[in-house]
Amino acid sequence: MGRRCGGGGGGPPWPAALVWVVLACSWVAAAQAQAQQAPRTDPVEVAALNAILGRWGTSPPTTWNTTGDPCSGTAVDDTNIDSSQTINPGIKCECSYENNTVCHINKLRVYSLDVAGPIPAELENLTYLANLNLQQNCLTGPVPSFIGKFPMQYLTLSINSLSGPLPKELGNLTDLRSLGIGSNNFTGELPEELGNLTKLTQLYIDSSGVSGPIPLTFSKLKNLETLWASDNDFTGRIPDYIGSFTNLKELRFQGNSFQGPIPASFSNLTNLTSLRIGDIVSRSSSLAFVSNLTSLSILILRNCKISDNLGTVNFSKLSGLTLLDLSFNNITGQIPQSILNLDKLAYLFLGNNSLTGNLPAVKSSSLNNLDFSYNQLTGSFPSWATQNNLQLNLVANKFYFNSNNNSILPSGLNCLQQDTPCFLGSPEYYSFAVDCGSNRSRRGLDNTIYEVDPTNIGAASYYVTKETRWGVSNVGRFNDAPNGSYLISSPQQFQNANDPELFQTARMSPSSLRYYGLGLENGNYTVLLQFAEFAYPDSKTWQSNGRRVFDIYVQGDLKEKNFDVRKTAGGKSFTAVNKIYNTTVSKNFLEIHLFWAGKGTCCIPTQGYYGPIISALSVTPNFTPTVRNGVPKKKSKVGAIVGIVIGASVLGAATLVGIFLFMKKRRKEAQQQEELYNLAGRPNIFSNTELKLATENFSSHNMVGEGGYGPVYKGKLPDGRVVAVKQLSQSSHQGKSEFVTEVATISAVQHRNLVKLHGCCIDSSMPLLVYEYLENGSLDRALFGSKSLNLDWPTRFEIILGIARGLTYLHEESNVRIVHRDIKASNVLLDTDLTPKISDFGLAKLYDEKKTHISTKIAGTLGYLAPEYAMRGHLTEKADVFAFGVVALETVAGRPNTDNSLEEDKIYLFEWAWVLYERNQALGIVDLKLKEFNDKEAFRVICAALLCTQGSPHKRPSMSRVMAILTGDIEVTEVVTKPSYITEWQLRGGDTSYATSSYYSESTTGEFRERRETSPLHSSLEITGGIDEGR
Repeated sequence: MGRRCGGGGGGPPWPAALVWVVLACSWVAAAQAQAQQAPRTDPVEVAALNAILGRWGTSPPTTWNTTGDPCSGTAVDDTNIDSSQTINPGIKCECSYENNTVCHINKLRVYSLDVAGPIPAELENLTYLANLNLQQNCLTGPVPSFIGKFPMQYLTLSINSLSGPLPKELGNLTDLRSLGIGSNNFTGELPEELGNLTKLTQLYIDSSGVSGPIPLTFSKLKNLETLWASDNDFTGRIPDYIGSFTNLKELRFQGNSFQGPIPASFSNLTNLTSLRIGDIVSRSSSLAFVSNLTSLSILILRNCKISDNLGTVNFSKLSGLTLLDLSFNNITGQIPQSILNLDKLAYLFLGNNSLTGNLPAVKSSSLNNLDFSYNQLTGSFPSWATQNNLQLNLVANKFYFNSNNNSILPSGLNCLQQDTPCFLGSPEYYSFAVDCGSNRSRRGLDNTIYEVDPTNIGAASYYVTKETRWGVSNVGRFNDAPNGSYLISSPQQFQNANDPELFQTARMSPSSLRYYGLGLENGNYTVLLQFAEFAYPDSKTWQSNGRRVFDIYVQGDLKEKNFDVRKTAGGKSFTAVNKIYNTTVSKNFLEIHLFWAGKGTCCIPTQGYYGPIISALSVTPNFTPTVRNGVPKKKSKVGAIVGIVIGASVLGAATLVGIFLFMKKRRKEAQQQEELYNLAGRPNIFSNTELKLATENFSSHNMVGEGGYGPVYKGKLPDGRVVAVKQLSQSSHQGKSEFVTEVATISAVQHRNLVKLHGCCIDSSMPLLVYEYLENGSLDRALFGSKSLNLDWPTRFEIILGIARGLTYLHEESNVRIVHRDIKASNVLLDTDLTPKISDFGLAKLYDEKKTHISTKIAGTLGYLAPEYAMRGHLTEKADVFAFGVVALETVAGRPNTDNSLEEDKIYLFEWAWVLYERNQALGIVDLKLKEFNDKEAFRVICAALLCTQGSPHKRPSMSRVMAILTGDIEVTEVVTKPSYITEWQLRGGDTSYATSSYYSESTTGEFRERRETSPLHSSLEITGGIDEGR
């Protein structure tokens, strides 16, 4: 017992052991706490990032600064910020440093935000950057030399205004995979040090401003897969060593000053899928190297001084070709049948060569665009030349026309053959003028009549006027453009223009555009060409970095080399530029040629946007003409006049009495008409007889619709114009004063996205309005009618933009402010080109600039009425904004705002849209019939629609701001909350009677429809517009 109580060996007493246990536990706890502590961003990098974003006036989205530390949220998770609409600016971090306690920023993306100024010096402190994307902004100044210090793998500076020489320190980025510096204003040669970037797979230096020869050190870049080097001033030979870049898949060398020949070593580039070479300045080239390039899909060797025969190439081996352009060379021989047999080939351009013989007898079904213009082809036309939807340009060949073949192709081709122009030796004209791209003729201030030019000729086509007075020919495809347009327009006001309306439309070409004067009297002429730039805004935005450059020839003489419309206008868009040239007509034939020589940016503001543009032209003689300019000679009518005089004498006395009584009656009517003329601004006045003839006495089979104010009839006037005649029924209760107001309003307002009023008639029992006729009907029929049109996404987006432009004009740009009050899909009409035009201003009322409310009767259609207007009659332009939002979302979804045939949660469009929005599935609203669509554009439209349909009018943007949202000129940062009217409707369990009684007390036009509800996109709307070029 005593031993047991006396101790147990040499260990410490128990209090000391307890201390050791406590200490050990605290050490473990401290270690665990340290291990569990979230890693923090290097404070030096935090300060640098804040300074950079501060200088650029932008801030991080909440998605990657969730804890107050930059490296959190999407900055460290698996989110792909490159394809995100909302995470911009965006960063990515690596947090494995110092035992997972420190994060370093390794990626910075500031994309298409129009940030301006130099690249900030603080960027140097982000020393772990491996990926830097500053594409599509307004950055200026030089690229700093410290850029070479980073462990960079991806560097994109394309589409900015950076300048100065490229720093040689770029050559230190030896781990770089992709370098994009295109579309800038650099100077000098490429640094030899760039040859050290041996891991490069992508190099984009197009339109960068660099010059001189390509350095020999570039021979080390053997891993290149993509090389874009067009539109610079590279000189010397195309390097032979590029033929050793066997990984190359895409190569672009257009618009430089290279000498030929094209290296024969290019035959080794067997992985090429796209080869574009053009505008070689000297020495001829061969086609022999092409035969080995069996992977090609696109082959463009345009304007390359190729002197060869097409038989040199075995085209049957190039079975993957979809586009072949060998135009503007000196290729001889006949056209091989093997080219036209290629079953994937869709575009073939062989124009401006020296080809001879006949056209091949057979062509593949895929080949529907063929240009053989300006060759020496002869013979008869093959059977496939009559195929529907075929574009075939045979201008300036040596075909012979007779009564058997003159009607096979579009008329006028016989007037556009070599040495056989129409009227040769017997001219009929001494002038002509064209409003390019316009569908209406105009009289200039100098009384020149500018003829219409609306024909949307495409990639290989021509057109000659019915009077054989002038013609136009176009060749070329807007490569990389999903929906390249050859006719463009703008509602902007143009400066420095005597006739501003001439500049609202223009014709554009991706290659070669020619206008011809036919049957002109020989002599000296003055040629006036009128231009204005549309595409590049004057505001500070990345889109203003675009450049359009082309050459101008008149009668084959080069008048302007590298002509830049905007530069000539002092760096301004929407400013008229007139170029005047003197020329001589010697064979009763005049040619004006606008030619793209590979210069200018390719992808601003959209992919595939480049080439010549012209708004109007006129040709006038510098001599006293001896021909009648197409006016027919009058026949002698002496005998007829004698007979008329005798008859008139006999009937004169009897007629006088009748005239007296008739004039007394007409005097009163004339007084009333004069009142109308004065109020209506003297529109064109049509007689009732004239309109009865036009509409076949208002036949029911000519009735094309009926609205709340009466039926609408299709008619054809004696001058050939097809019109829509609106017969205002007495049941509409629209009196003389209302009619006058409507005529006055519409006559004073003209815009390409508003239906044009031709005139009116007041001598019938019911007033009549005569509008332009739009053959594609209304938007609601096009979208969800029984015979709906197949509207692809680019068309729908342009329709939405057009409606927005029209409303912007009504609200903000017209001389009088106008609220339409009944914007809906059925009041938007589509012309032949599917250009939208807002119709039916019968409900539109003018209101004083100082007023924000009008106490008139409510007029509109259920489903499109803004709550404040429906409930209280409170009317501002924001009521139209609300209705526009409904129409925009209907256009995206391809369905009406209410559809009871759908599942319960989808019946009301806006309710469904908000459900999707709150789930971050906004694009789920897009019409399933759209197999392809631009998700950025669709998202912007949905965002705009949700903003436009906010419950409070004060939360809705103006239409000009809506336009900026749609085009991506501004980003939307407002937090959009679900409108209370949708929330309250949902709380009532879908009680449609509540929706109707609460917000729409009664129908005033008889056109109300069931209300359509809507749905969302993202709780924080942030939109940026841009072109994802991969640069």
